[in-house]
Amino acid sequence: MIDFNNKNLIKLKMTDKSEGELAVKDLLIENETVQFSFVSMRDKLVFTDKRIIAVNVQGITGKKIDYTSIPYSNIQVYSVETSGNFDLDSEIDITISGLGTVRFELNAQTDIKQLGKFMSSKIL
Repeated sequence: MIDFNNKNLIKLKMTDKSEGELAVKDLLIENETVQFSFVSMRDKLVFTDKRIIAVNVQGITGKKIDYTSIPYSNIQVYSVETSGNFDLDSEIDITISGLGTVRFELNAQTDIKQLGKFMSSKIL
Protein backbone atom coordinates (compact mmCIF):
# COMPACT_ATOMS: atom_id res chain seq x y z
CA MET A 1 0.00 0.00 0.00
CA ILE A 2 1.26 3.45 -0.83
CA ASP A 3 0.58 5.35 2.36
CA PHE A 4 2.13 8.79 2.51
CA ASN A 5 1.07 9.16 6.16
CA ASN A 6 3.44 6.32 7.05
CA LYS A 7 5.98 7.63 4.53
CA ASN A 8 7.04 4.13 3.61
CA LEU A 9 6.49 1.70 0.77
CA ILE A 10 8.07 -1.71 0.48
CA LYS A 11 9.24 -3.78 -2.47
CA LEU A 12 8.32 -2.14 -5.74
CA LYS A 13 9.10 -4.09 -8.87
CA MET A 14 9.83 -2.36 -12.15
CA THR A 15 7.23 -3.13 -14.77
CA ASP A 16 6.56 -2.22 -18.37
CA LYS A 17 5.76 1.45 -19.00
CA SER A 18 2.47 0.44 -20.63
CA GLU A 19 1.21 -0.87 -17.27
CA GLY A 20 1.89 2.52 -15.72
CA GLU A 21 0.27 4.31 -18.65
CA LEU A 22 -2.86 2.22 -18.24
CA ALA A 23 -3.02 3.00 -14.50
CA VAL A 24 -2.78 6.80 -14.93
CA LYS A 25 -4.06 7.42 -18.48
CA ASP A 26 -6.98 9.56 -17.28
CA LEU A 27 -4.63 11.82 -15.30
CA LEU A 28 -1.98 12.45 -17.94
CA ILE A 29 -1.95 15.88 -19.56
CA GLU A 30 -1.25 16.48 -23.22
CA ASN A 31 2.24 15.34 -24.23
CA GLU A 32 2.98 13.84 -20.77
CA THR A 33 4.74 10.49 -21.06
CA VAL A 34 5.50 7.68 -18.64
CA GLN A 35 9.23 7.13 -18.08
CA PHE A 36 9.27 4.48 -15.32
CA SER A 37 6.59 2.25 -13.85
CA PHE A 38 6.69 0.17 -10.66
CA VAL A 39 4.16 -2.18 -9.08
CA SER A 40 3.60 -3.53 -5.56
CA MET A 41 0.65 -5.90 -5.33
CA ARG A 42 -2.24 -3.75 -6.65
CA ASP A 43 -0.56 -0.37 -6.17
CA LYS A 44 1.63 1.43 -8.66
CA LEU A 45 4.25 4.16 -8.72
CA VAL A 46 4.60 5.97 -12.04
CA PHE A 47 7.32 8.44 -12.99
CA THR A 48 6.30 10.64 -15.91
CA ASP A 49 8.32 13.37 -17.55
CA LYS A 50 6.38 15.91 -15.42
CA ARG A 51 5.66 14.27 -12.04
CA ILE A 52 5.46 11.16 -9.90
CA ILE A 53 2.00 9.58 -9.56
CA ALA A 54 1.30 7.10 -6.75
CA VAL A 55 -1.73 4.88 -7.34
CA ASN A 56 -3.17 3.36 -4.17
CA VAL A 57 -5.89 0.78 -4.80
CA GLN A 58 -8.12 0.51 -1.73
CA GLY A 59 -10.71 -1.90 -0.40
CA ILE A 60 -11.51 -5.49 -1.21
CA THR A 61 -13.00 -4.77 -4.63
CA GLY A 62 -10.36 -2.26 -5.66
CA LYS A 63 -12.92 0.20 -7.00
CA LYS A 64 -11.72 2.98 -4.71
CA ILE A 65 -8.39 4.39 -5.89
CA ASP A 66 -6.32 7.20 -4.40
CA TYR A 67 -4.03 9.08 -6.80
CA THR A 68 -1.23 11.24 -5.39
CA SER A 69 0.53 13.54 -7.84
CA ILE A 70 3.94 14.92 -6.90
CA PRO A 71 5.32 17.56 -9.29
CA TYR A 72 9.10 17.45 -9.60
CA SER A 73 9.13 21.14 -8.65
CA ASN A 74 8.02 20.12 -5.11
CA ILE A 75 10.93 17.72 -4.63
CA GLN A 76 13.68 19.29 -2.54
CA VAL A 77 16.12 16.41 -2.11
CA TYR A 78 16.45 12.81 -3.19
CA SER A 79 18.95 10.07 -2.41
CA VAL A 80 19.45 6.62 -3.88
CA GLU A 81 20.96 3.55 -2.27
CA THR A 82 22.13 0.66 -4.39
CA SER A 83 21.58 -2.97 -3.48
CA GLY A 84 24.39 -4.97 -1.88
CA ASN A 85 25.37 -8.56 -1.22
CA PHE A 86 23.05 -9.08 1.74
CA ASP A 87 20.56 -6.23 1.28
CA LEU A 88 19.15 -7.06 -2.15
CA ASP A 89 16.85 -4.06 -2.44
CA SER A 90 17.72 -0.58 -3.61
CA GLU A 91 16.02 2.49 -2.20
CA ILE A 92 15.12 6.01 -3.17
CA ASP A 93 14.29 8.62 -0.55
CA ILE A 94 12.43 11.68 -1.82
CA THR A 95 11.89 14.80 0.30
CA ILE A 96 8.75 16.59 -0.80
CA SER A 97 7.95 20.16 0.19
CA GLY A 98 5.05 20.17 2.67
CA LEU A 99 5.01 16.38 3.01
CA GLY A 100 8.38 15.23 4.28
CA THR A 101 10.51 12.31 3.19
CA VAL A 102 9.09 9.22 1.52
CA ARG A 103 11.12 6.03 1.01
CA PHE A 104 10.49 3.66 -1.86
CA GLU A 105 12.16 0.24 -1.72
CA LEU A 106 12.81 -1.21 -5.16
CA ASN A 107 13.81 -4.73 -6.06
CA ALA A 108 17.39 -5.53 -7.02
CA GLN A 109 16.63 -5.59 -10.75
CA THR A 110 15.92 -1.85 -10.75
CA ASP A 111 18.64 0.32 -12.27
CA ILE A 112 18.62 2.77 -9.36
CA LYS A 113 21.41 4.87 -10.87
CA GLN A 114 19.38 5.38 -14.04
CA LEU A 115 16.40 6.43 -11.92
CA GLY A 116 18.65 8.79 -9.94
CA LYS A 117 19.97 10.34 -13.14
CA PHE A 118 16.40 10.83 -14.35
CA MET A 119 15.45 12.49 -11.04
CA SER A 120 18.43 14.81 -11.32
CA SER A 121 17.38 15.87 -14.81
CA LYS A 122 13.97 16.84 -13.42
CA ILE A 123 14.87 18.68 -10.23
CA LEU A 124 18.15 20.44 -11.07
